[in-house]
Formats: sequence, C-alpha cells, structure tokens
Amino acid sequence: MRIGMVTEGGYPYVRGTTGLWCDRLVRGLGQHEFDVYALSRTARQEDAGRFRLPGNVDRVRTAPAWSPPEALPTPRHGRRARRRFAEYYAELAAAVCAAGPSGAAVPGESGAQGSAARAGADRAAARGDGSAPGAAPWRAAGAAGPPEAGCGAGGDAAGAEADRFAGALYGLAAFARDEGAPAELLRSDLAVRALERACRTPGALRPARTARVTDLLAVVGDIERVLRPLSFDWYGDRDLGGVDICHAASGGAAVLPGLLARYLAGVPLLLTEYEVALRDQYLAAPGASAPVRALGAAFHGRLAVEAYRQAACITPGNAHVRRWQERCGAQRAKLRTVHPGIDASPFAEVGESGDAGEPGTLVWVGHIEPGKDLVSLLHAFSDIRRAEPGARLRIIGGPAPEPGAAEYAAHCKALAAQLFPDEAEDRHTAGENPVSFEEPAGPGPAHRAQVYAAGSVVVLPSVVEGFPVGLVEAMFAGSATVSTDVGAVVEAIGGTGLVVPPRNPRAFAEACVSLLRNPSRRALLGAAARARALELFSAEQNVLAFDGIYLDIAAQCPAPRLSAAGVPARSRPFAVPAEAHIPADWPRRALTRTPQGPTPHRPSWARGPADSIEPLEGGEPEEGGEPERRASTASSPVPAPSHDSSTAPASSLTPAPPAGSPPEASAPEAPVPAEAGRAAAARVQAARVGAARAEALEEGTVRAEAARRRTAPRAEPALPGRPRAEAGAARRAAR
Repeated sequence: MRIGMVTEGGYPYVRGTTGLWCDRLVRGLGQHEFDVYALSRTARQEDAGRFRLPGNVDRVRTAPAWSPPEALPTPRHGRRARRRFAEYYAELAAAVCAAGPSGAAVPGESGAQGSAARAGADRAAARGDGSAPGAAPWRAAGAAGPPEAGCGAGGDAAGAEADRFAGALYGLAAFARDEGAPAELLRSDLAVRALERACRTPGALRPARTARVTDLLAVVGDIERVLRPLSFDWYGDRDLGGVDICHAASGGAAVLPGLLARYLAGVPLLLTEYEVALRDQYLAAPGASAPVRALGAAFHGRLAVEAYRQAACITPGNAHVRRWQERCGAQRAKLRTVHPGIDASPFAEVGESGDAGEPGTLVWVGHIEPGKDLVSLLHAFSDIRRAEPGARLRIIGGPAPEPGAAEYAAHCKALAAQLFPDEAEDRHTAGENPVSFEEPAGPGPAHRAQVYAAGSVVVLPSVVEGFPVGLVEAMFAGSATVSTDVGAVVEAIGGTGLVVPPRNPRAFAEACVSLLRNPSRRALLGAAARARALELFSAEQNVLAFDGIYLDIAAQCPAPRLSAAGVPARSRPFAVPAEAHIPADWPRRALTRTPQGPTPHRPSWARGPADSIEPLEGGEPEEGGEPERRASTASSPVPAPSHDSSTAPASSLTPAPPAGSPPEASAPEAPVPAEAGRAAAARVQAARVGAARAEALEEGTVRAEAARRRTAPRAEPALPGRPRAEAGAARRAAR
C-alpha cells in the first residue's frame, strides 16, 4: 500500500527527534511505498543533510516551518474573501480563548469537571453525534465529507468548544482550497483584531484578558506557524489525497496535514507520539509572558483534541504519553502502545561479553540540559565518595541545542570543581578530579556501547524525561542502572534496575553504593535488563507492530473515494473484500436448473447443512429439511441389522421382488425441460434406496440361513451295513 508519512523536524533530515525510528520503519517495510512530507524547523537542520533514502520512498516534499511567510506564494484576496477569512478566524480565536468551568482551557481541566468532559466526549463518540452548533462553518464550506465528531453538543461545553474549533479549522481549509493560500492573512491585522476581540470577550481565559499587543502578535505568529500547511499544495490525488494511509510521526504542526487530508479526501490518519507536543508546549518558552503561554497552550490543546478525535489509530510510545493522550480526550479504543524500536546489533558484542567494566565507575550519557538534573547527581556523588573513596563519575556528552543548555553545562563544571578538588595519590603525581566531563568519541551507537561497557553502573538522575532511550541502550549493553522515577523510566526498566524518587541525592547515592559493593547483583540485573530490552524494545517488534496497524486501518477504511472531479479515485486495498462480489442468494441460486446451459458447479465449502439433502420426487426440501430427513429414514423398509441373530424373527425380513415384476414407480414419459433436473435427482435417489434395500435384504438372508443351521436338530449318521440288513428283513416279511 501507499503510506504518506508527515514529519516535523525529523526524517528525512539527519538531525531531529523522529529521524532514526522513521528510517528504520521505512527500511523495514520494503513491501509498502512511502511518500515523505517533511517540515524543517531550522536552517541548520536543512544544512546538516538527509538520510540516504531506500528504494521504496517514491517522493519527498519539504517545506520550511522557520522561514517567514513572505517566502510562500500568496494570492491577492478580495474584500469578500477577506470577510470570509475573518469569520473563520474569529471562530477559531473564540474557541481558543474560551475557558472551561474551572477558568482554564478545557483540554487542561482537572478534577471532576475534566472527567465529566471526557465522559461526555466518549458518549458522543459512541453515538457519532456531529450536531454541535460550532460545526456549521465546515458544513457550509462544502467539504468532501464531514469529520468524525468526537464530542457532541448535548449541553457539554467541552464538546461544543471542540466542535467550534474544528468547524473553524476546516472552514479555513475550505477557504484555502477555494480562495488560495491564506499565509498572508494569518499574520494580518485581521487575525490580530479577531484574537483581541476574543480575549476581551466575557468568559475568556483569565490570563488572556490582560494580553497586550506584543502578546497578541506573538500568539498570532505561533498560530500562523502551525497553520502554515494550509498554504501547501500537498492534498491532491497525486499527493496526500491519493495515499492509502497518512502517518503523522508526531503531534503539533505535523498532524495538521493529516487532518486536512482526511477532511478533503477522506484519507485515514495514524498518529504516533513518542513525545507529547502539548507537554513540550507547556514547558517551552519559560521567559514568555503569562498570556502568551496560556493562549499557546490552549491552541495546541485544541489541536491535540481534534487530532485525537479524527485519528483512526493513535500509537503512544509509552504509558506516560498514553496518560497525556487520555487526559486530552483520546478514546481508549483507538490507543495502541508501540514502543520505539532501537537497533540492538551495535550492543550485541558488549552485551554478550559479560565484562563487568571498570570497578567503581559511574557513567552518565546524554545531552546536558536542566531537565537531566546533573546538579543532584554531583551532590549524590559526594555522598558516594564518602562511602566509596575510589569511585569515579564520567559525564559523557555536550550541551543540548536548546537555549540555556550551554550555561547550565558551565555551571555543572564549576560545581564539580568546587565539590571535588583535584586529588593525587602521592606528592609526586599530578592531581586528578574524580568527575570528568568528556565529549563523545564519535557519533553512532557503537561508540556509546563501548562507553556503557566501561562503567560499572549507568545512572540517570533526570527530573523530566519522556522515553529514556539512553537507559534502554544501557539495557541492551547489559549494564546495571540506577534511575529516577520520571516519565516512562519505570515502564522501560521494569524490575531490572534500581529506581529512586527524583531530586533525592541521598537515596540516589545509597542505590549506587549498594550496586558498587555487590558485583554479582550487578551482573544479574544487567543480564535481566538485556533480556527485557531484546523482548520489548528491538527494532523488529516496532516494524512488525506498525505493519499490522497499517493492515488493520486499510481493512477498516470505507469504499473507494471520489476525486475532486467526481470520478472514482484509485481503489484502496481491502476496501471491498472478495466475499462482496458473491450475490447474497448465490447458494440457493446454484440449485436452480435453467434450460439455458449446464448447471453451474457448486464447491463443497458453499454447501450449507440443508443443502446436503438431495431433493426427492416431491421437489426441493423445505426449511424443515432435517426433520423430514429423519422421518424418511424411520419409514424406510430397510431394517436395522440385529447383533443377536438368534432372536430375530424370519418374518421381519422383506422378500426380494420377483425378477419380472414392474417397478414401483415409473418416470414421466416426457418431463418438462424445467423439471428435468428434479426428475434426474429423483431417479438417482430411487436407485440409491433400491441398492440399499437389496444389500440389507441379502445380508438378512445370509444371517437367517446361518441361524437356521445352528438351531436345526442334528441327524444321526447312517451305518455302512444297515441298509442291507433292512432289505433282508423286508424280503423275509414279504414271504
């Protein structure tokens, strides 16, 4: 089948979060065709190069999400088109600024009100109700098909606002289809004024009421960046509109092309999230003002809710992401956890060697940033040094590309120099710090495998973590680990490592000391961790899982779509099963004999229980065919053979008819052509009954003769001289 993969800041670029697993997936599913639609985040990412694409990638279309909108071709819109755009954007802004009963955005509600909103969404999804008042704009736009309503009206404020946001979004999609790309209008004064009116409306978000002009401009710019796919020409029959499945590799801006392909062409959407885009939005821009953060989170929350409603299947990467999706209203029936696949071959030699590594060495691998909490690790290592004076800590990795990461790395180095001054074994050797900051020896997992093997314990003291890829790689290498209970760490490590609460240096130090002092326990935990990683997190299980999901979605999709010209588009696989081409009355129709040619052959698998009864002279068997069959068997003249032949009376056997006697019934002289088949079937049935009767009669005769011979009195044998003596006596009597 043909898969349209949409990425943001990842594949096919080498730099990015989704590059590796997307490349493994495309290469592992060589039987499918892939079209890649990529949104690049920065110019640096584009300059870093792309992956070497396999042969099953037919085309790659890219668009920059970082460049100004002036670089996109924008038509000149008239007064009527601008008025139409203003109506749709005003609806979108009103849905974004609307607050729930608790005064917060509906996707972020908490407590009983949020639970009630999710329950209402599930009830409406089960009903398939799409009669929300906010859905009018897209209905009036004349779309190819209405999107699936996940929240009904029914007095549910959350469902009404979700439908209002969806109506405005698909109204803008219809506007882009009819009037041209709205890239210029999304940053125009029309958008700023519409957002300002929505913020000043009674009942809006509390932080949004204090938004200034600079805040409004920042929010409008963020909305324009996410809605930029509205201006792309990716939705024709040769692009996303003609694929069998649209696979969004992440949330956020990457899911919007999938929503538009579903709205304009009915393409089913598969959404994969290994990191929650909504969570990243909450954590992003810590220096932004409160109105910017609140409105940005509300917009991304509305977009996430709509994506979860319209997706045919949602594949979270772990239970942590799954909880976020359920919190935003995703239906549990659509969720299917698929762990990220990691290539285990670079770690095979290290994992199977059983090398214990350097004694007393702790290893940390990753990008240095505040979420990794290296400050707590350094304070915990000071306690470890007091218990184990010979312990060492190796921090391998450079600063992350995010803002503020370089300053945090410099702060950690200064803290390490302050806590652990250089130490020397004697007065003749140079001092050495027990904490070392090292750059990776080279890119790729092969170098990281050697790093994991060099230490006794691999540590992960993070306070913010999604799916711990570095921890899973350490499991593949067979290393014992100590980590904190954040994100999906517990789900990944299971019971094969030690887990402590975050921001607790004392507990972290105690766990590390217990492993450093017990080599046998380290070896057992490392072997168990490697076995668990091979079972759950290998690249093979990831590829097989997505292959099955592709087939499931394709099997459940509707009949072939209609293109924009109204003609049938290319048919989808599994859209119409083979059984649909067989008429519903085909088994009965096969029994009908027509004079226009021979009787069609009927295979054995198409015969039902009633079809195994041959029709008698009276015609075809009726619905109660099975009782009639038992009745005819009971009234048959063929007797059941008795096991005790000595007690069977001879009168119970029916004599055979004489050779010259006429038959019991004769066939009609000139049967009607339409009844020729029935007459032939009746003759065959009569022949079968006669043969069975003759066979039973012969068997009964043989048994009766044997019984007569056993019960008859035995005659005395004649003596040799007795006839001559009797003859002499007779002559004497005659004289």
